[in-house]
Amino acid sequence: MHELSLHILDLLQNAAEAGANRVDLTVTADTRQHLLTICVEDNGKGISEEILEKVSDPFTTTRTSRKVGLGLALLKAAAESCGGSLKISSRVNVGTKVTASFRLDHIDLPPLGDIAGTVMVFMTGRCGMIFSYRHCRDDREYVFSSLGYERLWEHPEFLIKFKETIEAGLKSLA
Repeated sequence: MHELSLHILDLLQNAAEAGANRVDLTVTADTRQHLLTICVEDNGKGISEEILEKVSDPFTTTRTSRKVGLGLALLKAAAESCGGSLKISSRVNVGTKVTASFRLDHIDLPPLGDIAGTVMVFMTGRCGMIFSYRHCRDDREYVFSSLGYERLWEHPEFLIKFKETIEAGLKSLA
């Protein structure tokens, strides 16, 4: 994938497919430590220990529609190729946490991409889901929570305003 936002969309989709009604996305850029961290945590059905051991293998998937699951394998490869790592923790019937780290100063680090658009696409039509997005850059942060807006994700006007709000929040961190 050419942008990290596409990996983020894949992680968010995994959370939704796991039945999560709460998803937290955190992106942290620590320029002093030269580290970019992406974390998606959900309250979905979780992953059994048996599957968790091999979940980043491209030939491991819980889907019945196909026999490969490339998303986590590609994210792991991207993180490791940039001096980072992929960590996954999960408990059945509790949820899953996926954390990918990347060296900010690595020459092969893909661009973050259109995070606002990615989040907007993910949230479209997801009434009832509680979503939080926290983006940190050193000592500054931008936080958005959908709490209180759960029933508005079907309205195009709200989605456009939501995207603009995230874009403005991210600009304030630049």
